Amino acid sequence: MSELRALGSSGLQVSSFCLGGNVFGWTADEKQSGAVLDAYVAAGGNFVDTSDSYMNYFPEQGNEPGQSETIIGNWLAARGNRDEVVVATKVGDHPQYLGLAPATIKAAAEESLRRLRTDHIDLYYTHFDRDESIPVEDIITALHELVKAGKVRAIATSNISPERLAASLAFSDREGLARYVALQPQYNLISRDTYEGPRRDIVQREGLACVPYFALASGFLTGKYRPGVPVEGVRNIPGMAGGYADTDRGMKVLQTLEHVATQRGVEMATVAMAWLAQQPTVTAPIASARRVEQLPALFAMQDLDLSAAELEALTAASS
Repeated sequence: MSELRALGSSGLQVSSFCLGGNVFGWTADEKQSGAVLDAYVAAGGNFVDTSDSYMNYFPEQGNEPGQSETIIGNWLAARGNRDEVVVATKVGDHPQYLGLAPATIKAAAEESLRRLRTDHIDLYYTHFDRDESIPVEDIITALHELVKAGKVRAIATSNISPERLAASLAFSDREGLARYVALQPQYNLISRDTYEGPRRDIVQREGLACVPYFALASGFLTGKYRPGVPVEGVRNIPGMAGGYADTDRGMKVLQTLEHVATQRGVEMATVAMAWLAQQPTVTAPIASARRVEQLPALFAMQDLDLSAAELEALTAASS
C-alpha cells in the first residue's frame, strides 16, 4: 500500500485507507488489535483513527472509555514507531469529558496524550457538536491553543452541522487561528445524505479532506448480512449492520456490489471501499478489522479502479 495522499492543508501525508480503532478492546482484544496494527503498517498503512470514548458504549463487556487509545498507545510504545504513524483521535464523547467546552477539550486532550503514550496528537477531531450553545469561536480557540502548544498538529471535526462547520472555518480565517483540515462524516453506499449536499459542498469549496467513517456500514457492505439470517451479538444493536438487510434499497446495493465484485474477481468490501474512495473530496475511507485476515480486501481498494459504468450502477442502486 504505497499511495499516500495529502490530508487537506495539514501537511500530513496519509494512506488512502485509514484503519479504524473502534473495535480495539471491543471485538478485538489487545493481542488481536496489535496483530491487526502490525499487519496494517507492514503493508504500508500509516493512518490510524480512534477516539477517547471508544469503547464506552458496551460496559457490560468490560469495556471502558479510552480503551482503544490505550491499546494503540501500548502498541506504539512497544514498536517504537510513533513517528511513522499518523494518529487521529477525538474529543467530546468521553463520559467524564463530555462536550466541547474549552476546559473540557484541554483536559480531555491531556488524557488522550497519556493513554496514547505520546507528546502530540497528529489529527484531533471534535467528535460530536451536540451543544450548539457553545460558540464555535470558543471551540476553535481552545483547539488553536493545543496546536500552539505543540500538543496537536492539525484539527478536524466529525459530526457537525453545515452551518457550524462554515462558521468555524470563517472564524479561523478571520482571526488567523488553527483551521479544520478535515471532516469525518458518516458516509457509505447505504448512507449518502449524511455527507452529500451542503457538507460536501463546504469540504470541496474550502479544500478540506473527507475521511468518512462507517465505510462498510458496520459490516453490511461486506455481504455477510442477508434477509432472514439472524444477526447475533453487537451487530444486532439498532442502527448497526443488521437492519440494512431488511430494506429494498439495502438489497439492491448488495446485489449490485455482488455483481461488480464477481465480475472483477474481488470481495464486496473491496468494491464498496473503492466506490467511496473514488467519490469527490474523499481522501481516506475508514474501516476497521478485528482479524488480520480481513485486511487484504480493504487494502485491495487502492488497486481497483471502478469504471464509469460500475460507479454509475452502484450509485443508482444506492439512490
